Amino acid sequence: MILAAGTLAQASFSALSVGLPALAPALRSYYGLTLGETGVVLGAVGIGMLFTLLPWGFLADRISEQVVIAAGLTLAAGSLVLAGWTTSYAGIAFALFAAGAFGASVNAASGRAVMGWFPATQRGLALGVRQTAIPIGGAAAAAGLPWLNDVGGTKLAFVVLGCSCLAGGLLALAFIRTPPAAGADLANLRGPMRDPRMWILGLGAGMYLTAQIGITSFLVLFLHVHRGVSAHSAALLLAGINVLSIGARILSGRWSDHVHTRLRPIRQIGVGLTATTALVAVCTDAPLSLLVPVLVVAGCLSMAWNGLAIAAAAETATGGRVGAAIGLQQTLLGVLVAGVPPAFAAVAGSSWRLAFALAAAGPALGAIALAYVPEPSRTRVRTPETSAIPPAAR
Repeated sequence: MILAAGTLAQASFSALSVGLPALAPALRSYYGLTLGETGVVLGAVGIGMLFTLLPWGFLADRISEQVVIAAGLTLAAGSLVLAGWTTSYAGIAFALFAAGAFGASVNAASGRAVMGWFPATQRGLALGVRQTAIPIGGAAAAAGLPWLNDVGGTKLAFVVLGCSCLAGGLLALAFIRTPPAAGADLANLRGPMRDPRMWILGLGAGMYLTAQIGITSFLVLFLHVHRGVSAHSAALLLAGINVLSIGARILSGRWSDHVHTRLRPIRQIGVGLTATTALVAVCTDAPLSLLVPVLVVAGCLSMAWNGLAIAAAAETATGGRVGAAIGLQQTLLGVLVAGVPPAFAAVAGSSWRLAFALAAAGPALGAIALAYVPEPSRTRVRTPETSAIPPAAR
């Protein structure tokens, strides 16, 4: 029940944070945006999340996951309804910034709730399932947002996204329950910020986002603007990548449980992501019959690692600081989420090939950095009886 509720709550917000690029051509047309301004608008949700992920994580440790998720998603829903009535570049950027700041509550809190109810031997799979919420929400939005825009314009699209967040908040309020003895000592909440492992883990995994954002956030614009593919067809391809990524996240989580390590699978995924993203750069002007399969493989790999990174961060935390640890990790990832879209768009304005080539360098650097992070000892435990449940949930 906890896993299902956390997954659906996360999916309700991921429809915005991941699915918004499907609306990029419509936003660019309606608001009269340049490619660079479109990158800023697409990055506004991530910029908003950057400022609040850690505070939401602190609150999840201190009070209740269900309250944190419900409050944040309800406020995000209001921000999205407001976004539907904006008419300017500044207005839409601010509304999406606010939606990201409020909706970030679900990232740390839902991950913390799932962590507390599963032993170490099942945690990779559980968080892999929970992380399928992101491609689930992204796939639903990629398939539905262009159609909603055709029916009622960007206003209807944002209202439906707001209703999705509100539904996710109500689900969390009804079904999320705090793990037993999950309270944390507020005096120790800064612990994760003083742990060098957490910083290297967060920044190393964050480098993977250069490829993930370059491929998933700009796929529709790239195919529509550079290759002449219709916006609907490009959005359907993005939806397909998200659907396939659901399986990729589950399989990577199960893989990490089987080999009793999170970091080795992340590094190996990083090597594959580097190679396939570089191949996307090579195939930028290749026939679509060659380019599309490469985009699909790279897109799936770009979203296969996230659950493992969250599990590694949470398992590194001690003393009931799982929410703070996830919040810190998500904040470090948020730096990239906020900064990559405008930077990628600026480079892509002159050369899509160069933009994808630079994006490929990120996971390569990230995999090297993660080689210096020691594996959390709890992932090596083979039986649930020995430290299977983190201190927050004992």
